Amino acid sequence: MVADSKNPKELNPDLRPPRQVMRLERMGASHQTRLSFMRRLIRRMANERWSFECLRFDVDADGYGTAVYAAHAPEHTYSLVAFTQELAPEKRTDRVIAENWDATFNLFDGVPTDDDIARLAENTPKQEAGRFLSSELCLARGNKSLRLFEHMVSALASGRQPDIDRLCDVGYLMRTTAVYGSGKFGCADYQKIAGRPEMAAPFQAEMLTVFLIRGLLFDLVNHVASARGGSKAVTLRRDFARYLGIGNSTGLGMAPFLIYHPHLINNWVWARETALARVRAVTSVSSEEAADFGKLIGKARHFVNEWNVKDNAQTERIKILRDELANLAEWCQTGLSCSAPWDAVVRYAEASYSLEGQELTNSLLLEAYGDLVDDLGDSMGTNMVPKLDPLMSVKGVRDLINANYKWVQETDFSKHSSQQRFWYYSEDKLEPRLGSRYTEPGAELEMPIAVARDVSLLQDCLTERGDDETMAEFLMLKPEFRQIVRRIQSVANSPYGEIQDNLLDATVRPLDILRFKLAFFGVSKFDPKSDLWTRVNMYQGAPLLDEISQEKANGWIFPLKPGSDNPACPL
Repeated sequence: MVADSKNPKELNPDLRPPRQVMRLERMGASHQTRLSFMRRLIRRMANERWSFECLRFDVDADGYGTAVYAAHAPEHTYSLVAFTQELAPEKRTDRVIAENWDATFNLFDGVPTDDDIARLAENTPKQEAGRFLSSELCLARGNKSLRLFEHMVSALASGRQPDIDRLCDVGYLMRTTAVYGSGKFGCADYQKIAGRPEMAAPFQAEMLTVFLIRGLLFDLVNHVASARGGSKAVTLRRDFARYLGIGNSTGLGMAPFLIYHPHLINNWVWARETALARVRAVTSVSSEEAADFGKLIGKARHFVNEWNVKDNAQTERIKILRDELANLAEWCQTGLSCSAPWDAVVRYAEASYSLEGQELTNSLLLEAYGDLVDDLGDSMGTNMVPKLDPLMSVKGVRDLINANYKWVQETDFSKHSSQQRFWYYSEDKLEPRLGSRYTEPGAELEMPIAVARDVSLLQDCLTERGDDETMAEFLMLKPEFRQIVRRIQSVANSPYGEIQDNLLDATVRPLDILRFKLAFFGVSKFDPKSDLWTRVNMYQGAPLLDEISQEKANGWIFPLKPGSDNPACPL
């Protein structure tokens, strides 16, 4: 018997198995959902009626200076402290090795004093080389999209709106190259804010930082246009501004996070899979619900039609996705009349579509049932600290490996190709890098993220030990296995905690890991630049600072080109 879809607490969902969900190829086809962290933050701000104000805007006619924007939550205030400066062309780069940027930012806990701002003015533009206190929650930097920024300023200064096609081609006025939080470079450790309701979900401070940066940029472009054009100048149309997000360049630095935090990743995926199972358990769909879902598919189709990249592989995936969405729209006209209609949609997608199409279909299904799934966002964090159980027997660890790591046996680690890659930290920037084990030096310094290989080595070694031998006894002789034993023990109850692929393989694409994490952030318009890094868009379509309301908290998904004749989303 299918549980009542209106009472999610009573549902007993049949979740997709980890072996299906946690493969790199599928992870690399992930899409944002309404559980993604940006989406969750916008809903919270709307429900709690956050307010925003500009506390300082000491910016010259060219847009250089200091600005402070405050976000007032019910019990706390968070302030973006921004510094913009002129940047010489030869110093402009999005790479992590950069030392200068168009703008640098802090998210300050509370309202900064003049002394705080003066201190941050000395340190924030230096980024990693600066000195920060626990009053700073995040550290960020970004570069303008120069041609688009100048085009917009010139157009507005002359009394006309910018070319919408140029806005659509880029999609953002600035791209961030890093948003650091959780204790990096002296900023506050996450534990300082973990007990606050608005910060309990993952990465909320970072997502708030980006949202405030977006608000600042619209004021900045209007200010520079007004200074240049005087009485002729006009302000940017709201629908044009709403369509623009914040760009981001993301590379290898983000990838190891998923390996180092298996319990957190498990909770992210568990929430999403539980949400999907709840929707699949719905027993019937009204004609109104079916019509709304059809409109949502229509909006997604237009959005995907406007998703254009230069990467050949992703371009082909997008072309296939467009055909699949057209097919989904047609299929849903007659296919929703059965029992468990959304389960039928998922099964049809799995049998007929690419991974890209399957995962977008799942995202659409969650979008239609916010009342059924939104509460799961509360379960996506964790305070679990991995611990080693020294009294567990050799047999106990063997049993855990047999239960949770059967996928490791699919890889033959005697092959050079199975250990072709190694991950390490660069000495200059302490950022992750990827090397070739047999042609580059440094393999002895590799990061401890080769889970599949280490489990395989441990399994081989345990065959020589007695069943009753404790891990304390074993690790006294084999201390090199301490970390992987602790991981096997602590992840035992986190079925979605492991990426079930060999991360050392010659064919591994770090891009798949990046996209998986970024989708949970809530980004869109994935634009791969190689297998190692990608550009994305954050908050595209989101309400502006003075538009946060329950009415606009959800409908901004799949933003469409302003002025085009596209269907409105009913959600």
